Amino acid sequence: MQVQLYVIRVGGDDPRKSTALKLVRLGLAVKVPPWRVPRGAVVLNPLARTVLAPEDRVLVGNHGLAVIDSSWNDGTEPIEATARRLRGRAHRVLPLLKAGNPINYAKPTLLSSAEALAAALYITGFKEDAVRVMSKFKWGETFLSLNRDLLDTYAGASSRDEVLRIQNALLRKYGIST
Repeated sequence: MQVQLYVIRVGGDDPRKSTALKLVRLGLAVKVPPWRVPRGAVVLNPLARTVLAPEDRVLVGNHGLAVIDSSWNDGTEPIEATARRLRGRAHRVLPLLKAGNPINYAKPTLLSSAEALAAALYITGFKEDAVRVMSKFKWGETFLSLNRDLLDTYAGASSRDEVLRIQNALLRKYGIST
C-alpha cells in the first residue's frame, strides 16, 4: 500500500462485522485513538463541510487517510465527539456514491468504512490501493463496478468545485434538491 490507512474506532456495530477492523486484522490499516492520527492527515468524516477532491492527493500521500468507524445506527453524536478531538487534520466528506455492501446495497451515502477508504483512495489517485482494499471483501468488486463511472469522473475533476458540480448534477438528475 502506498497510503497509510488509520481506523478510529468509535464503536457501535459488532466488531466482527466492521469492515475497517477487518482491514486492521489484515494489516492494511492501523487502529489508533484520535490523538495518534498525524496532523495533516485526511479524515473521512461524514459530517465534514469540505468535499474530498483529487487535490487532496498530496495530504493523503504524505500524511495518510483516516476513517471514523462508527455505526449510523448510533446517530451522529459519537462522530461529532470524535471529530472535535481531531483538530489540525483535514476533515473531508465523500461526494455522492452508492454502497456496494450487501446491507446497504445501492443506497446513496451509506458506505461501509472500507468502501469510504477505497473511494477516497480512488478519487485521490491511489487506484491500486483502492482495488487492494476492496479485494478483501466478496462484494468489493460490486462497489467498484457500481461506482466506476462516478469514481473516474470525481478522480478526473480539476477542483473541489468541479467535484461539487458533478455531485449536484447527479442529485438534480435523481430529483434531490441541493
